Amino acid sequence: MFKTGNIDAQALLRLLYQWEEVDKATAQKIYADHKKGGKNLVQACLDHGIPESVVLGAAAQLLGMGKAELEGLTIPQALIAKVPAEYAHSYRIIPTRMENNALIVATADPDNLAALDDLKFALGVAQVKAELTTEEAIASALERYYPQAKKDEAQAMLDQLLEGREETAASISDAEIIDPSALQNLEALGSDLSAQAESAAVRNLLNLILLTAVKAQAADIHFEPFEDKFRVRNRIDGVLYEMLPVPKQLAAPLVARIKVMSHLDIAERRLPQDGKIPVRIGDREVDLRVSTLPTMFGESVVIRVLDRHVVSLDLDKIGFPDDQLAYFKQVIERPNGIVIVTGPTGSGKTTTLYSALSAVNTEDVKIITTEDPVEYEIKGLVQVPVDEEVGRTFANCLRAILRQDPDIVLVGEARDKETAQIAIQASLTGHLVFTTLHTNDAPTAVTRLIDMGVEPFLIAATLETVCAQRLVRTICIKCKAPYEPSDEELMQLGLKRRDVQGQRFYYGKGCDHCKGTGYKGRTAIFELMDINDAIRELILAKASATQLRLAAQRAGMRPLRDAGIQKIFAGLTTIEEVVRETLAIEE
Repeated sequence: MFKTGNIDAQALLRLLYQWEEVDKATAQKIYADHKKGGKNLVQACLDHGIPESVVLGAAAQLLGMGKAELEGLTIPQALIAKVPAEYAHSYRIIPTRMENNALIVATADPDNLAALDDLKFALGVAQVKAELTTEEAIASALERYYPQAKKDEAQAMLDQLLEGREETAASISDAEIIDPSALQNLEALGSDLSAQAESAAVRNLLNLILLTAVKAQAADIHFEPFEDKFRVRNRIDGVLYEMLPVPKQLAAPLVARIKVMSHLDIAERRLPQDGKIPVRIGDREVDLRVSTLPTMFGESVVIRVLDRHVVSLDLDKIGFPDDQLAYFKQVIERPNGIVIVTGPTGSGKTTTLYSALSAVNTEDVKIITTEDPVEYEIKGLVQVPVDEEVGRTFANCLRAILRQDPDIVLVGEARDKETAQIAIQASLTGHLVFTTLHTNDAPTAVTRLIDMGVEPFLIAATLETVCAQRLVRTICIKCKAPYEPSDEELMQLGLKRRDVQGQRFYYGKGCDHCKGTGYKGRTAIFELMDINDAIRELILAKASATQLRLAAQRAGMRPLRDAGIQKIFAGLTTIEEVVRETLAIEE
């Protein structure tokens, strides 16, 4: 058996049908077993008589990978020696050959492709590429070529991986970790942990994890303790991928090292803490925001990676279609009023707001922001971080900001009635106010403000527009391929075959560029609700979100689902992505 990764079941069955390995009736039965019966896709194919080698070949083609034939293959001992036994067993990979200075390895798990960068850095090779094979073939080859390796000997792996590998230290030499703080509170946890946290092994491992995440353009790094293991995962384009395997014994030293670098109290393991690490990668600086959380099996740490070189703060490049872009630019040039950007956590609200502020940030305009926390430092903006422990709340900051004679104000989030009311008063006194809310769509933002206790007449008098948004992954341009969607897929979007005549659909087959996922990068989809006179009357009448939505659509508002369909027709994303990000709204 082997894993099929992000392969769409229908795409695999279409390919098998093209190869004349299945007929339509069999393909439908396999799909039903997989989707409705919950059966593994590969097992469903095998149960209907399709040879595993054929399914493997089809999966490999869709993933943009080669097919590895390990049976009968003789692998040179010099190549086996290139990959330490601990690596082979931890990653479940077998090196098969060198090809144009690239190491080719066999794997049964295409989702493991994200870890190939770790192998490349640690082994000191120019490139690592994967080919697909079965788990049985991997197990047999591991037993043959690495018979003495014991994958549960974590300390042996640690010695090989961290302390005895000169290549590892060399590979991270371009990552200078800025750590100006003196070591504090190390004695409180004992000399052993202190020594481990400051050891070259732990420093090198953490440097490697940070460098890998930044180079992969990860948004977050997750350090997760469990009873029997310690997992490190990177969130890339909104999806979590497991990265470098870390021995359980390194959990405490790694967390201690992170705490020291982020100026946190390493002796305090009972309460959550937040900190910040400035990192220099090459010639640019990256901010890492650290959050710790005590759990049953140790402290969980999440590091938010804030890299301005990755995030575009150009309003023209964040995903607005031309008509919405022209409207939004006109709104943010208004002298007063409130502009609300809404959406769940991780939907790109901050990027949209910063892009809007950058567009209006001129020498004759005073802009002040209050944020929790300040994510990106932008020249020309006066930015105030919220600190509720000392009483610096959004409401208190906003009161003080209004005494600083601003033209434009950004309130990170209208969390409560007090903050919302002060923001409204600011707009009534001639300020343009930007803020965010956590709602599913644009019309619901109005009802949320009313639920907070804000008077409808104040909302109607000050609100200019509400922008709801989501982020969808974009198809990898290196492995982008056309395909014909099924009626079931179209039905998920509320479309019929006649609605898409003349339209082309695309998906990503998976390649080295996108780590086999078929996606590279993300773009935003937007729902812009202009507050016209008809909607203001509905607000005054405390109309429901449904009534507001219908009125906004009559006035030309494009729902998020329709905005996503436009991105599909433009060949930027897939049906699966749009359905995943907008399903809750439509239901």
